[in-house]
Amino acid sequence: MGRTLFEKIWDAHVVRTIDGGPSVLYIDRHFIHEVTSPQAFDGLRRRGLPVRRPAQVVATADHNVPTEGQHLPIREELSRRQVEMLVTNCKAFGVELYGLGHPYQGIVHVIGPELGVTRPGMTIVCGDSHTSTHGAFGSIAFGIGTSEVEMVLATQCLLQSRPRLMRISVEGRLSKGVLAKDVILHIIARLGAGGATGYFVEYAGSVIRSLSMEGRMTVCNMSIEMGARGGLIAPDETTFAYMKGRPFAPAGQAWEDALSYWRTLPSDADAAFDRELHIDASDIEPMVTYGTNPGMGAGVSQHIPALAELPEAERTNFSKAIQYMGLRDGQALKGQPVDYVFIGSCTNSRIEDLRLVAEFVKGKRKADGVEVWVVPGSKQVEKAAREEGIDKVFEEAGFSLRQPGCSACLGMNEDKIPAGKYCISTSNRNFEGRQGPNARTLLASPLTAAVAAVTGRIGDIRELI
Repeated sequence: MGRTLFEKIWDAHVVRTIDGGPSVLYIDRHFIHEVTSPQAFDGLRRRGLPVRRPAQVVATADHNVPTEGQHLPIREELSRRQVEMLVTNCKAFGVELYGLGHPYQGIVHVIGPELGVTRPGMTIVCGDSHTSTHGAFGSIAFGIGTSEVEMVLATQCLLQSRPRLMRISVEGRLSKGVLAKDVILHIIARLGAGGATGYFVEYAGSVIRSLSMEGRMTVCNMSIEMGARGGLIAPDETTFAYMKGRPFAPAGQAWEDALSYWRTLPSDADAAFDRELHIDASDIEPMVTYGTNPGMGAGVSQHIPALAELPEAERTNFSKAIQYMGLRDGQALKGQPVDYVFIGSCTNSRIEDLRLVAEFVKGKRKADGVEVWVVPGSKQVEKAAREEGIDKVFEEAGFSLRQPGCSACLGMNEDKIPAGKYCISTSNRNFEGRQGPNARTLLASPLTAAVAAVTGRIGDIRELI
């Protein structure tokens, strides 16, 4: 029996397995940020322990940072203190920090891939749910809690139970205007917010292979939103072309040696999965969420489900979500007005995302009454956007191009959506209050967000390109 991509990486990293219990898993790369690391470092101090392997830890500031005036002191006290503690802790424990003002600073799940720190065959963790992003490179990557952050800092290992394995194959050809974000929102809407609980998901099929690395990262990023432990995609020539020449990628003979190993990683033809799901690309259209979890989504041409169509067990939560959102069951999604547009987050803040939006909005203006925030995922993305003139396109369209950070993905910094306002967002979560107390979030792709920016309403990109 052949082995899956996941099994090959897992087996290579198991230090030992406890009889009837979890495995001690070696961790190749540990990303940290300012929110989930302070308590972990305090734990090391209390026990008198150093960071076991500081060269394998990479730190950046992203969640709490402002996206305007980053050269100034952070105004919010808690945010300022957390960022200051990250600086103090990294200096004390010898950890590399890409803090505010550093040319490599940015969202942790953006900078790892773009710098060549993320590589195929690795085990990667971070105290952040969306660590699954890195699985796009053919790695086992997942989020961990603060106590686990301390464990990895102290030992470079982690106790983990082996998950079940699912393969989701997407075959066919996507319609024009349908992006990777629509693919994953379609999958989540089909499975539900808990439909992959207990599984690690491998994405496969012709559609997945056709995606750019940015698109693959978007898909893997949102694996967690259907309950999966993580998601991953087999490395291929697209992966290798993206990585070659990155600042921390292998070079010379080390690159050739790495390629030889990486090419052995894809799942064997006779590998077995615990569950298989097959999706036809022709069924996928631009997606928009209407509720308070990412599984409550539908194609832009469709309607919010009617209450009577739903199973009895789902009606109470559905009604609560629709009430929070100020929407009606059976309502058409197209035409719903929006107040804010947020293009950013670790899901869709890479240069490819900004290029797509700029191409569509060039020569257009944002709708009256709509505020548009475009937040690059890193200083490298921001630099590229300015060098390519994307900043000028946004300026002429009335968009605000800000500085790198998690921004309005979550209500943990200054970029909050006001109560009761609708924000169409390229981020990954639409929970109650996620973007600010009583804010209303509609998840969508960068192109669908761009349509809302220039029309002021949810619209179908396919009708405009």
